[in-house]
Amino acid sequence: MGVALNIATLFLFKYFNFFQENVQLLFAKLSLEFGAVMQIALPLGISFLTFQKISFLIDIKRGNATLPKSFVDYLLFVTLFPQLIAGPILRYKTLAVQLADRHANANFENRLSGFYRFVIGLAKKVLIADQIAPLANQAFDISDNPAIYFIGIVAYTVQIYFDFSGYSDMAIGLGRMMDFQFPENFNFPYKSHSVKSFWKRWHITLGQWMQDYLYIPLGGNRVSTTRLYANLWLVFLLSGLWHGASFNFLIWGAWHGFAITLEQRFRVLDKLPNALKIMITFSWVSLGWVWFRAENFMDAITIYKGLFQSLPSLETASKLQLSVLVFAIVFSFSPTAIIAFFYQNSDSIQRFKCLIISLLLVLCIGAIAASGEQPFIYFRF
Repeated sequence: MGVALNIATLFLFKYFNFFQENVQLLFAKLSLEFGAVMQIALPLGISFLTFQKISFLIDIKRGNATLPKSFVDYLLFVTLFPQLIAGPILRYKTLAVQLADRHANANFENRLSGFYRFVIGLAKKVLIADQIAPLANQAFDISDNPAIYFIGIVAYTVQIYFDFSGYSDMAIGLGRMMDFQFPENFNFPYKSHSVKSFWKRWHITLGQWMQDYLYIPLGGNRVSTTRLYANLWLVFLLSGLWHGASFNFLIWGAWHGFAITLEQRFRVLDKLPNALKIMITFSWVSLGWVWFRAENFMDAITIYKGLFQSLPSLETASKLQLSVLVFAIVFSFSPTAIIAFFYQNSDSIQRFKCLIISLLLVLCIGAIAASGEQPFIYFRF
């Protein structure tokens, strides 16, 4: 009953307007009138709130966690502000001990690393995602010049990664500053060798939530081949619909469900070199973002058609935008050893980190002062 009530609440606030609009369109085609019953505003963070409340109910039911000592602890879990709007999605069974006692994580080094992580996330958002956003916007506003569609798709592919992972870094950093340990949400997803691997690296907490609370209860891999693919498609269609009330999001979910079905059924990437696997996966994911970003179905089709109507052009991009875009792409494919070097704890590395973080913070403050408010992409969900 609790799960059903949460899903019904999510449906009412997030999908009622969508279904009402489509019913109105259907009636209009039949030359009938159907007036709007009501228009409902979308509450901030309702998708994440709903998933966290459902995880609480299921974890308690399964015996994976015990009830909190007080209702205030439950409210703290549900409305923990750093990740409330855009994740990572918290699981009650992984946070229950911390809600009761956070002293194990209470030390200066942990809080300092949280501050560093927050600034890195802020830099991803302000210095990278926001700087290349105009390239994506001018393409997805359906320009008369199809030559910019290619660079627009690449720009949005980079923008959404640095915008969303930047938010997650900021949330994780704020959590550490308050002695909470939040789960990681990204692991260089564009270095994936397959779409299946991509979904183990992108929005990790959403993928794990879908796996533990939907895919496995449906039978997981322990079912017939037909049922297995049906389960995969259901998970990805619901994942697409979870992101927003639009047919484009359903198609985006189907786009990834189709790719994983091909990978599972025909092993299409198994014998290819790793570099080629990464290129194919990155290209498929990038083209899929068109459905995610386009305002409607016809806009997405226009952009796809534009890719074949003209050669790519960089004329509308400034040198700063191109420099940031190239840096972001290089960073997205950086070897793990380079990133691991930055997390070493020697005195020289610590001083270097302090210098870099200080510089990034100054640059971020300057960029924010110059550009004003730039909402996070996932605020719309």
